[in-house]
Amino acid sequence: MTAPAEPPMAEPHAEPDATQQTRQQAETVSPPPGCPAHGATQLYGSAVDRDPVALYEKLRDEHGAVAPVLLEGDVPAWLVLGYRENMEAARTPTRFSRDSRIWRDWTEGRIPAQSPLVPMLGWRPDCVSQDGEEHQRLRSAVNESLGRFDRHGIRRHIQRYADQLIDGFAEAGTANLLDQYAHHLPMLVLTRMFGMPEEVGPRLVEACTGLIKGGEKAMEYNEYIMGALHELAERKRVDPGHDFASWLIAHPAELAADEVESHLRLVLIAANETTTNLIANTLRVVLTDPRFRASLTGGLMTVPDALEQVLWDEPPLAVCPGRFATGDMEFGGQHIKAGDLLVLGLAAGNADPAVRPDLDLPVHGNRSHLAFSRGPHECPGQDIGRAITDTAVDALLTRLPDVHLAVPEEELEWVSSTWSRHLVALPAQFTPRRPTPATATGSIPAQRRATEEGGPTQSQLASPAAGSVRESVRESAPQANSQAALQAAPQSVPQSAPRRSRWSALIRLLRGR
Repeated sequence: MTAPAEPPMAEPHAEPDATQQTRQQAETVSPPPGCPAHGATQLYGSAVDRDPVALYEKLRDEHGAVAPVLLEGDVPAWLVLGYRENMEAARTPTRFSRDSRIWRDWTEGRIPAQSPLVPMLGWRPDCVSQDGEEHQRLRSAVNESLGRFDRHGIRRHIQRYADQLIDGFAEAGTANLLDQYAHHLPMLVLTRMFGMPEEVGPRLVEACTGLIKGGEKAMEYNEYIMGALHELAERKRVDPGHDFASWLIAHPAELAADEVESHLRLVLIAANETTTNLIANTLRVVLTDPRFRASLTGGLMTVPDALEQVLWDEPPLAVCPGRFATGDMEFGGQHIKAGDLLVLGLAAGNADPAVRPDLDLPVHGNRSHLAFSRGPHECPGQDIGRAITDTAVDALLTRLPDVHLAVPEEELEWVSSTWSRHLVALPAQFTPRRPTPATATGSIPAQRRATEEGGPTQSQLASPAAGSVRESVRESAPQANSQAALQAAPQSVPQSAPRRSRWSALIRLLRGR
């Protein structure tokens, strides 16, 4: 049995010489006969930027449930558009593996080592890149370590951080809810859960966002993230604490050093980027869709209801990387060859007419969406993401009940990548308010505190207080693996002293220092 080809690792590689690079680029844009690149549509660039949903529907009309597409660098892939086909690909690792070491375009030398796809699709020693028993070993370490967090404590921290961020703009009467709120809240929570020093927070926000967006700096962002996490893991081996990193290191699965750092990266990137997007999308819908605001103010809908609708209509990750065919097969009306790359169209699957013939109908209480994928690789941190988002929206509506968009909805701008679609800004206006006494103590509103009864399990994080926002809005109107990488962050990652100072001051205040 031949050994698998060397995997496309996310760590830095030596730059290929000019001749090799030219050959690789030529092969990338000139795929062999029979691969999905022939007649394929680019899943990046102007078409995705303009209207990704329209692009998905165009591909569905032309190709059916599975469509040939080109990823950044004109790398061929199959985009899974059908709901049932997404479920099958996600649930059947024997046919659709997560192990990119069988990716034919990589093994045949058509993917440059510095391709921006490598940080997203490359093999790593983590549970996402494994199937079978090895996946179960690694996944159990992640699940059980996350499960050790007390749900009451997590929600208290989320509420406290949300209140502190709101205090930063409440008196101004205006705010960009994306830059001043949604971008920072998830990472504040995650750095606390990871046991990380507060000064790396702002830089990690930029690096995680830049990695997902792709482009020429994707590898550089990845190196910075891995450097920060390497520093963290080394410190926690010497001085463990009550945090996710320490629990991963001490888990009975006995994760190796590279496995610990890879899983820290996995949870950090997935939880931060998707939760930021989910907060922003949920706030936008609550502030702009008359159905939602009317239902919330009338007591007919809770924030968790609105959140579930957003997970159906605008999942935080529109396309999920990636699956690799383990053999030749017919799938979704297409002939798939062994080693072909498939990417899961979560947003397209949620809008499949076969399961949602009328997209305007509400889906309250229906959690059968694909937003967190399905099967053995379903997102392990989804309950934390739900808890952060629910608390973020609830806190904002409670503190600023008359908050509304500062511009017409049609003037909101978006930026898209292969994997996700983001608001550029979310400008809002509201009646200026002073910080409340509750902020100083970090207490949770009585309504939520009274309903948060139960055991301290991470799976219960997604069980928020139903209707906790009803009364509050009833009266309202409409990183590489070295120290050097940690110090040499990409230029576009903000490193200015003022921003670190504000972040550090906030954390020190929360920790009572």
